[in-house]
Amino acid sequence: MQNQIFELQYALDTFYFLMCGALVMWMAAGFTMLEAGLVRSKNTVEILTKNIALFATACTMYMICGYAIMYGGNLFLSGIAGNETLVADALAASAENGFDGDSVYSAASDFFFQVVFVATCMSIVSGAVAERMKLWSFLLFAVVMTGVIYPLEGSWTWGGNDVFGMFNLGDMGFSDFAGSGIVHMAGAAAALAGVLLLGARKGKYGPNGEIRAIPGANLPLAALGTLILWMGWFGFNGGSVLKLGDIASANSVAMVFLNTNAAAAGGAIGALIIARIIFGKADLTMLLNGALAGLVAITAEPSTPSALQATLFGLIAGVIVVLSILALDKIKIDDPVGAISVHGVVGLFGLLIVPITNPAASFVGQIAGAATIFTWVFIASLITWAVIKLVIGLRISEEDEYEGADIAECGMEAYPEFVR
Repeated sequence: MQNQIFELQYALDTFYFLMCGALVMWMAAGFTMLEAGLVRSKNTVEILTKNIALFATACTMYMICGYAIMYGGNLFLSGIAGNETLVADALAASAENGFDGDSVYSAASDFFFQVVFVATCMSIVSGAVAERMKLWSFLLFAVVMTGVIYPLEGSWTWGGNDVFGMFNLGDMGFSDFAGSGIVHMAGAAAALAGVLLLGARKGKYGPNGEIRAIPGANLPLAALGTLILWMGWFGFNGGSVLKLGDIASANSVAMVFLNTNAAAAGGAIGALIIARIIFGKADLTMLLNGALAGLVAITAEPSTPSALQATLFGLIAGVIVVLSILALDKIKIDDPVGAISVHGVVGLFGLLIVPITNPAASFVGQIAGAATIFTWVFIASLITWAVIKLVIGLRISEEDEYEGADIAECGMEAYPEFVR
C-alpha cells in the first residue's frame, strides 16, 4: 500500500511539474505578443521570428549542454529516461524522503520545467535590443547565453555549486525561490550589455538631449501579451514549489498562486497611479510594465509573504519600474519595451525584499548573490556581444533601420495591406 501511495505521489508531482512547464512555455507567447505590440509595425515580423527562434535555440542548447552544466549529468541528456531500476530507485527515494519530504519526480519533467526558464531569460534580451539589431547576431548570442552563460550562473544558485570554487551563495544565505535574480535580472544584465554596445534607435534622442517617444504599433497586442504573461507566471512561481502531493505542499502552491496574483495587481495599480501623477494621464504601457514588475518582484519569494505584503511589494515595484524607465531614458539607454527596468531593476528589488518575510535568507547573502549574478552575466555577455560585433556586426544599417527590420532581415511585412 505504501508503495502505491508513493507511486501516486510521484505521478502527481511529475504531472504538476509538466503542466507548470507548459504554462511557462505559454509565457513565450506573452513575450512575443508584448514585444510585437510595443515595436513599430515595420519591425514586427523580425520580432516574431526572433522570439520563436530564440525559444527553439534555448531548448536545443539546454538539451546539448546547458542542463549538464547547471545540474550535472550527461551531454545531450544521455540517460535521462532512466533504466530498468527506475521504479525501484524512485520508490527507494520516496521511502527515504517520506511522504512529507522532498519531492521525487521524473528527471525528464525537471528538464522540461527548467528549459522554459532558460527561454524566458533569453526573451528578456529580445525586447531590449529590438528594432536595430541583426537577427543572426542575436541568435548567435542566444546560443552562448542559453548554452553557457545562464547555465553556469544557475549552477552557482539553484545548482548549489561554488562560484569558481571560491564561495558558496547558499552558505551565505542567498535565496531566490523562482528566479527574480537568477532568471530575470540575468536576462536584464545580458540585455544591458547588448544595448550599451548597440546604441539607441535612430531618432530616439535629439541633439539637445530631448527624449522622443516612439510609440508601439499595436497596443491591443501588447495588452494581450501582458495578460498571457500574467497567466503563465502561475506556472513559473507555482511550479517552483516542486511538489504538490501532500497537504503542506498543496497549501504552499495555493499561497504562491495567491501572492503572485496579488503582486501583479499591486504592481499595475502602483504604476497607474504614479503615471497619473507624473504625466497627468493614465499610461497603458506603464500599466502593463507595472503588472509585470509586480510579478518579477514577488518571484524571489512568493510563498512566505501575506497577501497584503505581496500586494504592497507589487505596488512598490510598480512605482519603481516607472521611475526606472524614465531614468534610463534620461541617460540615453534605449529600451523599447522597458525590459531592463522591469526585469533588472525590479529583479534586484525582488531579491532584496526576500529577508523581510523569509528569515532563512540574509541581506548580505542577497546582495552577494545579486552582485555575482549581475557581474558574471554582464561581463560574459559584454565579451560575447563584442566578439559578435567584431565578426559580423550587431546593428542593421541606417537605411535598413529606416526601412524596417522586417524587410531587411526577413523579406516580408506583418501588415502589408496598411503600407503604401
